[in-house]
Amino acid sequence: MRNKFVGIYAPYLEQYLADKRQLGFKQETEEAIFSVFDRFTIERGETRVGITAELSQSWSKAGSDLSSSYNYHRAVLINLLASFLNEQGILSYVSRLPVFRQDFVPYIYSHEELQKIFDAADSYRVIKGMRHTMFAIPALLRLLYATGLRSGEALALSTSDVNLKDQYLIVRDSKNGQQRVIPFSVSTTAVLSQYAFYRDRLPADLKKDDRFFIAPDGRRISRDTLSRWFSRLLSTAGISSRRGATLHALRHTFSVHSLAMMAEHGTDIYCALPILSTYLGHKTIESTNHYVRLVSTIYPDLLRDVDKICFNVFPNTIGYETY
Repeated sequence: MRNKFVGIYAPYLEQYLADKRQLGFKQETEEAIFSVFDRFTIERGETRVGITAELSQSWSKAGSDLSSSYNYHRAVLINLLASFLNEQGILSYVSRLPVFRQDFVPYIYSHEELQKIFDAADSYRVIKGMRHTMFAIPALLRLLYATGLRSGEALALSTSDVNLKDQYLIVRDSKNGQQRVIPFSVSTTAVLSQYAFYRDRLPADLKKDDRFFIAPDGRRISRDTLSRWFSRLLSTAGISSRRGATLHALRHTFSVHSLAMMAEHGTDIYCALPILSTYLGHKTIESTNHYVRLVSTIYPDLLRDVDKICFNVFPNTIGYETY
């Protein structure tokens, strides 16, 4: 479900995103950032359309505590919006972009932390209401960790995309627009089957959507709603989100734990990289290669026999996904 803009820039944000989508760009992350910008302008009490130098600088300052790569993305987007407004005859300021530094290091959950998160999801009780998504979240979180899916990919799965009998799912709505098939384990099958058993017993008139993961009222679950619930579970589990513990960190954790497990079993990591890269839906193998460096930091003994020269086989130019 797409965000609804309500500030004075709403029609321009909607038109900008619509133009980009017509060119084939998904614009999901851009929409999320513009949603924050929309709220930012409302909180500031902006009454005139047109990005001033002061507005641009305040927007940049508001993101100073975020990762360098994400803040850089924010700055690029505000400049693109300013250029778009200038084309519409609305004078807007285009700022100098900040220096880009790849300083983001993903948070990796320990096995103990994962157990706390799953326990919190299993034990959480909703007092009233049918809109609450906790109905699906215990299974959904386990799927995210077990497969490394992006949350948006998991939420977009239809019932026909998940084959419980043959233990695989089909990702059709991916970040990079590439369809892929993801096999999953017996234990994941058991979790998904248990959830599907109760989902299929919801009254037929409540099922308003064909998504695999739905709320008890039959409606689809949004990424924002899932993120908010995950933040509550982190708090219940006693895990601080200040250190970078986020929903997307489950994907990073899957990647690192998968490589660590392969190393433990004697698998040649660099032979396995193309497989993991395809599994994750990365455009290039460089993105996946970053996790090898992370494994070498977290589990130094596991990769002691790997030639250190191999860590630079793929240039360190792309960085980790931050969303």
